[in-house]
Amino acid sequence: MEKNEGARRYELVVIGGSAGALGPLLDILKQLPATYPLPIIIVLHRLSNNEETLEHVLAHRSKLKVKEIEDKNVISPATVHVAPADYHLLIESNRTFALDVSEKVLFSRPSIDVTFDSVAQVYGKHTVAILLSGANSDGTEGVKAIRKAGGLAIIQTPEDAEISYMPQVAIESAGADYVLPANKIGEALLTVLNWL
Repeated sequence: MEKNEGARRYELVVIGGSAGALGPLLDILKQLPATYPLPIIIVLHRLSNNEETLEHVLAHRSKLKVKEIEDKNVISPATVHVAPADYHLLIESNRTFALDVSEKVLFSRPSIDVTFDSVAQVYGKHTVAILLSGANSDGTEGVKAIRKAGGLAIIQTPEDAEISYMPQVAIESAGADYVLPANKIGEALLTVLNWL
C-alpha cells in the first residue's frame, strides 16, 4: 500500500467475517502493536452457545485491549471491540454502541451489513473496513455503503480465504480499494497510521 494523495484521517477500523475468518483475524491482530491507536470493531458470525468466548480467544493473541461490547458502551481508542453473539451492532451518532435484536439479515445476527452501514453513516470517509472469509454475501452491501461514504475497503484475497464466497461476491458487487491476503492486512493497517 502506498500513501495516496489527499490522505484522509482514519478514525475507526471495522472487520467483518464468517466461516473461516477467525484464523485471518488472529493473523491481523497479532501484527498490531499495543500502541495501535484506532478503535477496532469485530463482527463475526458465530454460535451464541460457544463455551469459550471470542473475546477470550482474541485477547490471548492480541497485544491490544479486547472487550465484548455492551449496549451504550463508548467506542474507545486502542481497543478491539467484539460484537456479542445474537445481536445486531449499531453505532449511534454520539459514537456509542447500540445492540439490537431485530430480524436476522441473510440468516445472521450480528449482520456485517448492518454494522458496516451504521459505521458508514457515523464515521463516513474516516472508516477502514475489512471483509474476510465467509460463506454468504453478508458484508457486500456494507462495503458498498462504506465506499460510497468515502471510506477505505480492504477485502481478503478470495484465493487466500478458507471460504472464498464472501470476499469474492463483495469484490464483484462492491469493489475494493485493496485486495490482500490476510498476512498483509495487518501491515496495511499499520500503513494507515502514516495517513493520520
